[in-house]
Amino acid sequence: MTATRKTSRKSNTSAEELKHYYREMLLIRRFEEKAGQLYGMGLIGGFCHLYIGQEAVVVGLEAAAEEGDKRITSYRDHGHMLACGMDPGGVMAELTGREGGLSKGKGGSMHMFSKEKHFYGGHGIVGAQVPLGAGLAFADKYQDNGRVTFTYFGDGAANQGQVYETFNMAALWKLPVIFVIENNQYAMGTAQKRSTSSPDIYTRGEAFGIPGETVDGMNVLSVKEAGEKAVAHCRAGKGPYILEVKTYRYRGHSMSDPAKYRTREEVQKVREQSDPIEMVREMLLSGKHATEDDLKAIDKEIKEIVNQAAEFSKESPEPSVDELWTDIYA
Repeated sequence: MTATRKTSRKSNTSAEELKHYYREMLLIRRFEEKAGQLYGMGLIGGFCHLYIGQEAVVVGLEAAAEEGDKRITSYRDHGHMLACGMDPGGVMAELTGREGGLSKGKGGSMHMFSKEKHFYGGHGIVGAQVPLGAGLAFADKYQDNGRVTFTYFGDGAANQGQVYETFNMAALWKLPVIFVIENNQYAMGTAQKRSTSSPDIYTRGEAFGIPGETVDGMNVLSVKEAGEKAVAHCRAGKGPYILEVKTYRYRGHSMSDPAKYRTREEVQKVREQSDPIEMVREMLLSGKHATEDDLKAIDKEIKEIVNQAAEFSKESPEPSVDELWTDIYA
């Protein structure tokens, strides 16, 4: 379980940067809360995996990224889409399976892509995105374009065999890929200590000569700092890097998961002591970089954006039958 977090502001982080991180994390939080509501109303079908509690991971790493860098992840992907700048209305409409969705209503929660934002999807097969992420990095190295690929996967997926095959190839070819282990400590519903032999998963890269570190995933500044270090390593041509970002999801694995494998007291303790949004909020207020009214204004703006996205997702028409024959490559 995550420990109590310090809330001291780093001297090299400006007030504007803190406000940006606060806004981005709040957007993800409010979006996911609304998605949960729409799922409960029956407007979102199939699977829906929420990112509530893990917001600092993608916001911190996007702060370390540059234009042209790529990202690929698993099916808990809405936060990644929003953090890299994908349109909230398009994301929500895809969740409801409408024509205005980013995959025209054909992909749903697990299969959204954006060539414009260099987002190469959430993937439903556990661990499948890891070798694909290495492939994206291979293309970048081949083109010698200085780009980096962020390949996200969870603590559960870390035990998949294809992960280690990918580690080997990435190290052998010195690919510019950052393997981001979003360790929310429960995978689908089994505590890490019951499923994984090593307490620190990032150390598994040592067998392949891949450096890495563990990061406080509830502190957006710590994530950004670690991300910058990893990015510099990759851009310098030194090969892959592993970041094990220790975070915590407040909801179950998916909307259908009652999460009875942990206590309410445990979840509440993390919320009270380690919430990533509240941490930045406290930094802003205690450092006199924002007032309560300033933060209320941001919250109001975010709620309007999310409400508009929800309305768009309900009003957008169902996909045309003709869409069955588009975007087919085989």
